[in-house]
Amino acid sequence: MKKKILIATAAVAATAAFGFETWNGGEGLEQVKTELGNDTKTFGYWFSYDDNKDGGKSNVSWPVPKGNEWDANSLQPIIAECSGVCGTANLDKGTLTYNPFVGIGFNVVGETSASDKTPAAGNATAWGGVCIVYSSQVAAMLEMGQGDKGDAALKNGPPFVDLKKGDNISENIPWSKFAMPDWAIDQSGTNLGGEAAAATLVALKFKIQAEPGQYTFNIQSIGPYNGGCKTSGGSLPTPSNDGSSGGEGGNGGGEGGNGSAAIGDVSMSSAKAILSGRTLSFSGISNAKVEILNLQGQIVMKGSAASSMNLMGLDAGVYMVRIAGKAVNMSQKILVK
Repeated sequence: MKKKILIATAAVAATAAFGFETWNGGEGLEQVKTELGNDTKTFGYWFSYDDNKDGGKSNVSWPVPKGNEWDANSLQPIIAECSGVCGTANLDKGTLTYNPFVGIGFNVVGETSASDKTPAAGNATAWGGVCIVYSSQVAAMLEMGQGDKGDAALKNGPPFVDLKKGDNISENIPWSKFAMPDWAIDQSGTNLGGEAAAATLVALKFKIQAEPGQYTFNIQSIGPYNGGCKTSGGSLPTPSNDGSSGGEGGNGGGEGGNGSAAIGDVSMSSAKAILSGRTLSFSGISNAKVEILNLQGQIVMKGSAASSMNLMGLDAGVYMVRIAGKAVNMSQKILVK
């Protein structure tokens, strides 16, 4: 007879989620606005993880180098390149006795506090479930992460739902469809359903676990149930071996930097955008449009890379610069003082 146990996770940090905004990779933003974030402001940043701690040798190859001037593990350059989170899952079994895996996810609340980096749990029942649009060369799964302690109590078998392979697949999945695998129920003596797991949700994870090999993927959109997820127009990358995955639970770039921050190389070329004072200028870029967005994703200024832009009309703060043209596709944060 199976006994019930209480899953020990971080304290639930929120109880309502009606403000969850559907994330669309085509907008170039690196943070999913879950509306469950706490004061640390570390919620919603995409991270990657793999099987290396368990003896595997899997990783993710990215189409462009990850990282920005605030965080070396930020996936923002990948999102700008792919109109989503895309890469190649390089699955290598190593010493594993089961199929290797990699995954991409985001924390719904963020770190517990400034001194406690453990991801906190939130109550996401009001989402009703999730919608997702993705492309994948192999069947994947969507997991409801319960945090390290919670997942361990479930024998690392938290509620999940299977995702099929294909291009531009759109799914709308209620929490009731998520369930623990039978083997995890047998081993843990617990049968945690998706609706119950939503009340202590730490992270949503897109996980690829399959036979050794290379499989490309692109997560284009994710949001609450009936949240209107849509195709971003992003494509699958060409398989390569020039990148690797970051650590589990990492968060993306934060606010910071200085008023003269260079935006950096674009598409492995000499193209640059440079902020000097309140003037944004460009070099090595031709025939490209420029958009400046605030942290709410609203376009506050438009221009062309053919000439410099005067930012005197903007309030001081952090903005996203998005540049798109025939040979350029990038975005990056700047700090306007």
